[in-house]
Amino acid sequence: MSYLRYVKIIGTMHVSPKSKQKVREIILKERPNAIAIELDQQRFYAIQSPKKLAFQEALKLGKSALLTYILMKVEEKIGEEFGMKPGEEMKEAIYMSGLLGVPLYLIDEDINIIMGKLLKAPFREKVFLFLESALVLLPIAPSREENSEDITENYKIMMQQFKTRYPYLFKVLVEERNEIMARNLKKIVDELKRMGLKKPKVIAVVGLGHKKGIERILNSYKEQRFIKSKTNL
Repeated sequence: MSYLRYVKIIGTMHVSPKSKQKVREIILKERPNAIAIELDQQRFYAIQSPKKLAFQEALKLGKSALLTYILMKVEEKIGEEFGMKPGEEMKEAIYMSGLLGVPLYLIDEDINIIMGKLLKAPFREKVFLFLESALVLLPIAPSREENSEDITENYKIMMQQFKTRYPYLFKVLVEERNEIMARNLKKIVDELKRMGLKKPKVIAVVGLGHKKGIERILNSYKEQRFIKSKTNL
């Protein structure tokens, strides 16, 4: 049996107003033993802080901070079209973990490591990322008349275009993070089983572009059996 049987992954669009409601409904229905989110420690504190990184501050902090600022503004712009701030679905997952009294796990790669990798990207990819980030890095905001199936299909198309145009960035931003998040989810399941839960249930809230990849990796992991150690008297 694979680890996927213990993990339910909620794939969200970070700027979709329906994502927050979807997260709440699924968590209340499933009543998981643990909740995991696509954040690291730094971003976890950042989305809960009212203070935002200013352009002047980003310039002073260097290239990594400037790239963070650019990506943040792109996501905010799309969020305005949807009527939702980026990260609201993550905040909802954090709130639900407290409401249900279950542990919250941060499963994504450290943002500083990610930014370090991005700065090593081929020059061509960095230039085009800057010029086309609003159209390629994140999916184009669909019209409000489109249904969820249309939105999901558009997202898949944009992700494929991103992979074709930016192979290095796709590897760093999607594939490598899929591996890390899947590995962390496996560790969570193992930890819960060591605590005595035979069939632990974990809810993971991640971006829609990560869902299938993480599920595929989890499905490839073979389940480990844990035997409670006996105390020597």
